[in-house]
Amino acid sequence: MIKNYFKIALRSFKRHKLFTLINIIGLSIGICASLVIYLIVHYDFSFDKFHKDGDRIYRVVSDYTFAGEVGHNGGVTWPLGDATKNEVTGLDGIAPFFTLNFSAVIPNGTKAPAKFKDESDIILADHRYFDMFQYKWLVGSAKTSLNGPNQVVLTSDRAKTYFPSLSYEQMLGKQIIYEDTLKMTVSGIVQKFEENTDFKFQDFISLNSINSAKSLKDQIPFDWGSTTSASQLFVKLSPKTSAANIKKQLEALLKKYDPPKPENKGSSSSFSLQELSDLHFDEKYGNFDVGQIANRNTLIGLLVIAAFILILGCINFINLSTAQASQRAKEIGIRKTMGSTRFQLIGQFLSETFLVTLLAVIISVVLAPVVLKLFSDFISKDIKMDLLSQPGLIFFIIILTIGVSFIAGFYPALVLSNFKPVLVLKNQAQSGSSKTRKALLRKSLTVTQFVIAQFFIMATLLVSKQIYYALHKDLGFKKDAILVVNTPWKNNTQSKKQVFAEQLRAVPQIQLVSQGGNPPSSGGTMSQTTTYMDGKKEIKAELELKEGDENYINVYHIKLLAGRNLRAGDTTRQTMINETYAKILGFSNLKQAVGKQLGDNAKSKREIIGVVADFHQKSLRAPIKPLGIEYHGEKYNNGTFHIALKPQTANGNEWKTAIESIKVSWKKLYPEDNFDYSFFDESIAKFYESEQHTSKLLTWATALAIMISCLGLLGLAMYTTSLRTKEIGVRKVLGATVAQIVTLLSTELVILVVLAFVIVTPIGWWAMNKWMQNFADKTTISWWIFALSGVGMLATALLTLSFQTIKAAIATPVRSLRSE
Repeated sequence: MIKNYFKIALRSFKRHKLFTLINIIGLSIGICASLVIYLIVHYDFSFDKFHKDGDRIYRVVSDYTFAGEVGHNGGVTWPLGDATKNEVTGLDGIAPFFTLNFSAVIPNGTKAPAKFKDESDIILADHRYFDMFQYKWLVGSAKTSLNGPNQVVLTSDRAKTYFPSLSYEQMLGKQIIYEDTLKMTVSGIVQKFEENTDFKFQDFISLNSINSAKSLKDQIPFDWGSTTSASQLFVKLSPKTSAANIKKQLEALLKKYDPPKPENKGSSSSFSLQELSDLHFDEKYGNFDVGQIANRNTLIGLLVIAAFILILGCINFINLSTAQASQRAKEIGIRKTMGSTRFQLIGQFLSETFLVTLLAVIISVVLAPVVLKLFSDFISKDIKMDLLSQPGLIFFIIILTIGVSFIAGFYPALVLSNFKPVLVLKNQAQSGSSKTRKALLRKSLTVTQFVIAQFFIMATLLVSKQIYYALHKDLGFKKDAILVVNTPWKNNTQSKKQVFAEQLRAVPQIQLVSQGGNPPSSGGTMSQTTTYMDGKKEIKAELELKEGDENYINVYHIKLLAGRNLRAGDTTRQTMINETYAKILGFSNLKQAVGKQLGDNAKSKREIIGVVADFHQKSLRAPIKPLGIEYHGEKYNNGTFHIALKPQTANGNEWKTAIESIKVSWKKLYPEDNFDYSFFDESIAKFYESEQHTSKLLTWATALAIMISCLGLLGLAMYTTSLRTKEIGVRKVLGATVAQIVTLLSTELVILVVLAFVIVTPIGWWAMNKWMQNFADKTTISWWIFALSGVGMLATALLTLSFQTIKAAIATPVRSLRSE
């Protein structure tokens, strides 16, 4: 019987090629989108799911408030590790480690040593790390390989990079020199995690090395008052221990060893426990400063998009299948007369749907890798489609095929199998067609299609408008034609920087050079709690600080509203503040702020010498905060050069020439370091990468939704015209024009598109408002977003309908009336 079902299905496809092709295209689009989104979502949700007892592993993180500002840090104070080991109960293990960024040199006898610069996946650890996160040991063991000082364990990948010609056994005892002074001996090799993980560390230096290496000891802050994201602490809870219990004990340790101080009144710090499964998704704490953070809301949004597009494909199939019903009425009537049961007919039609879905799945499997390449600029390179190594994907495809076959095919199977043989054989299969034509379900499906499509259009327009607004808004500073160059902090001598500055000023294509810290808008933040006494009360605020010399505001065209600029010869600690801070201090007349003193002790005292106009210190998501611009000339605060280039002539290469000149100067002063630079406007654009990625995804989703919806509308038009063929013939005989008939056939379907617009508009407005709450400074939700969506969808619908309605209107009436 099954064989017969498929045999008949293939014959039906051959007779109805157009319907079959449209069905396959519609389902292929939906299934391909689902496969691609499944691969993206599954990749991120699979991170670190393989660790033994992973549900009991937590990371200890830090939370704090500072002058009213809330902050978070994925690290902890370093002494917490030992205190937790000795004083906290209810744990099955702890794993403290410290992340490092080192260069490595591999001695090679009399030959030149191999050099590896700035490796960021190195940690200080001991056997407790390997007890908690279990690697496969190729040589060495977790118990002994990191017990002594000056030992290092490597992953298999790193070992082959350092010692490409040696076996793992031969690598034992070999020497690696970190930072030119730290001589470590290879004591073990572990297999790199093959699963998706944020634990991408490659070099594991023994913790005991701290005691024998001053350069290591200098990197670690041993006091309780210092917190750094490099200091990590993971704990494994005992089966019956709660996270709240451990948090309470950690709070007690903090209170014991770092009690609140009077001068820190209004500020606080605490510890929290972060689940291992949350490590890959929480932007507040990050994952070791080098890992990629995924956004759960974005992934859920992708799943919703996949579901919508798949639903559109199924609705499209249902509409087209029911439109085809009248063409198969006699076939069904004859089958019923010959003894076919309704159950057999349903099986027949479901088998046809299954074959169409199977063909669509095969096409989707072929197209999915191509689509993944289209999004390769913002999805991980590890996301790939390989059926042989992804059994979960095969299972998903099977479930998807069965599910789509049932959802798309069940309702048409019920409709088709319900025809009465007597009426069919009398050419009265469509008796009562008026009611069928006005069927609520079919119209509801069509309206649903256009609600989804128009929602995607509105979302795409708004996201694009916000991105345009963010990239073209006056942020309070100049961002074009400015290069930012960071000198190496490990080779950070003032004499070299002075020479570099002089050489930059000698380059003809450079207009102005400033030396300092971060640009006006950047991801990095340096701040300090600052007080001001206005004679009546103390005003305390968190003051963000920007380091820059006298040319800083000139390079970035930051407006000076009152007072004066910084001067090279200033001897006291002086600062320029922004408008926001001046108003917080109570100065409506900005000139009155000039000359006032900030700070309540010698270390924090500074004089206000000027007030600058407000500018955005971060992306438009964040509000403008109190700011000070000053210049200390300190070693680690003046390593960034801000270079304003002269305007470039049309088709000129002056900027390229300037960059080459800067590179030559760099190589003379820093021959061991790579020359890196960035254009400031490109750095600003990176603030909105996630929105740009969202815009790209929405654009694709919108195009697919419109395409599928139009196919569905075409199917409904075909269905409608097939039911009204004789009516059209009669009207033409009675003198109706082509335009009148086209209007008659289109009106009902156009009303459905308009109804979809009425339904989606309030939904779209609500969703847009929710999304816009992510921005402190945002564009408006303009009326034209809704108007353009409605008009555009209506025009597309009319264009789609015209193919079928005009064809029906110009048909010869004799053919349609021949059977009467």
